[in-house]
Amino acid sequence: MERDHIDPKIYELYDEYCHSGMSRRDFLAKAAVVTAGGVAMAQALLPNYANAEEVLFTDDRIKASYVEYDSPGGTSGKMRGYLVKPEGKGPFPAVLVVHENRGLNPYIKDVARRAAVEGFLALAPDGLFPVGGYPGNDDEGKVMQANLDPARLYTDMLNSAKFIKQHELSSGELGATGFCYGGGVVNQLAVDMGTGLNAGVPFYGRAPSLNDVAAIKAPLMVQYAEEDPRINAMKPDYEAALTKAKAEFVMHVYPGTRHGFHNYSTPRYDKEQAKIAWQRTVGFFKEKLA
Repeated sequence: MERDHIDPKIYELYDEYCHSGMSRRDFLAKAAVVTAGGVAMAQALLPNYANAEEVLFTDDRIKASYVEYDSPGGTSGKMRGYLVKPEGKGPFPAVLVVHENRGLNPYIKDVARRAAVEGFLALAPDGLFPVGGYPGNDDEGKVMQANLDPARLYTDMLNSAKFIKQHELSSGELGATGFCYGGGVVNQLAVDMGTGLNAGVPFYGRAPSLNDVAAIKAPLMVQYAEEDPRINAMKPDYEAALTKAKAEFVMHVYPGTRHGFHNYSTPRYDKEQAKIAWQRTVGFFKEKLA
């Protein structure tokens, strides 16, 4: 189903489904009440990763593998991530790729591979690893992630950033990008890592506490969807706080897009705007991590 054929109320319901404890069954049941044909519209929004990957794991420009590392203070003290190395001997500037609120799904792994094709040593951590790992579908992954202690999960992401920054193939220059939950993580990493983070590109992520913004030292490129009321409500105050702190930042709002527009697995995906956003992301990292 084409994205323009889906009722806006179904998009709003899907956003609630993604960011709450709503089950798939309840999502479809509520969609049936919202509008005629609502169930079909709702089903069209459910993720479908088949044949959507842009860079395959067999691509000869990269080498992908899973790595485990210590994560003191995290969910279990251990973490696993998807490490993708570009061709060549390195060292390479490093990029952390942080997933949404459902674990390391195929889309996020593809983003890590795309980063590696551009010459970055990429690590995509799986926040669900301590409780069994991404389960193979987003519905179960969402429930698993919601049941984790948020502070410990964030600690796992912070430790992942430190791990890839210090990796033997890393140049020591670190960038971070993330989507939805991961965008919020990138904003918080900018606060907590200070000069240890060299560039951040959060996509439609929660802003950090405004009282903490003065601690941000990394250049930021903050990416927003145009129609994303929950996240965009934070934008004016975040922008004002960054300006007051004299931080280096730029914010982009992508016309006609909704929350999740970079993720190609649902009709929220906007191919044209996602391409522009990714090109800007890569260019920003190449400039700041050189």
